[in-house]
Amino acid sequence: MRGYITILAATAVIGLATATGTAGAAKTQFNFSSEKPDDAIRYGGASRPAAKPDEAERDNARARRAQPASRRSSRPSRRASYGSRYASTPRSTYGGKRTVRYSGPYGPGTIVVKTGERRLYYVLPGGKAIQYGVGVGRQGFTWRGRHRISRKAEWPGWTPPAAMRKRQPNLPKYMPGGPNNPLGARALYIGGTLYRIHGTNQAWSIGRAVSSGCIRMLNEEVVDLYSRVQIGTRVVVQ
Repeated sequence: MRGYITILAATAVIGLATATGTAGAAKTQFNFSSEKPDDAIRYGGASRPAAKPDEAERDNARARRAQPASRRSSRPSRRASYGSRYASTPRSTYGGKRTVRYSGPYGPGTIVVKTGERRLYYVLPGGKAIQYGVGVGRQGFTWRGRHRISRKAEWPGWTPPAAMRKRQPNLPKYMPGGPNNPLGARALYIGGTLYRIHGTNQAWSIGRAVSSGCIRMLNEEVVDLYSRVQIGTRVVVQ
C-alpha cells in the first residue's frame, strides 16, 4: 500500500513539472517572437536591424558580381560608349597662328609652304611672318613648285577630280559650298594646278599629312589669310 502511494506521488510530481515546463516554454516562445521587430532579419537565431539603403546597394552589387558572366548584361555603359566613340579620333596639338621672325629669301606678301614642317608662312615686312599650321599631302601626294594665286572663293563648291573619284567611287560629282564641304570657308586656287589652300572642318588634320595634295588650314585662319592675299600673290611650296 505504501509503495502504491509513493508511485502516485511521483507521477503527480512528474506531471506538475511537465505542465510547468510546457507553460514556461510557451511563455518563452511568446516573449522571443514578440521582442523581434517585424522588419528584423534572422541569422542563425539572432536578429539585426534591416539593411540601410546604401548597404542594400552594396549587397546587390556583390550579388551581381557573383552571377555567371553569361547572365550579366553585355550592354556597355553610356560612359564607355562615349569614350569608345571618341577614342579613335586623333587630336591636333596645334596652338594657333602666331607672328615669328623670318629671314628667308622671299619678300613681303609671299606665301611659303614648308611641307616638312607642316607650316605656312605669310611674309610680312620687317623680317617677320605670320606662321600658320597646315595639313599637307599624304605619302605619294606631296609636291613642290612656284605658282601664283589664280582665284579666290568664299564657301567654294567642290568638284572632285576624276582620279580622286576613281580612288573613292562614293564621292559625289559636285558638292555645293557650306560647312560640310571639304574646302571649308575659303579657298585660294594655286595657278593652273588642281591644288588649293583651303579651310577644313577637320581640325585634327592640322599638322598631319592626310590630304591629296591640297594645303589645309583651320577655317578661321584661312579666312584671315584670305583677307591678306590678292590674286597674283606668289606661292612657294617646298
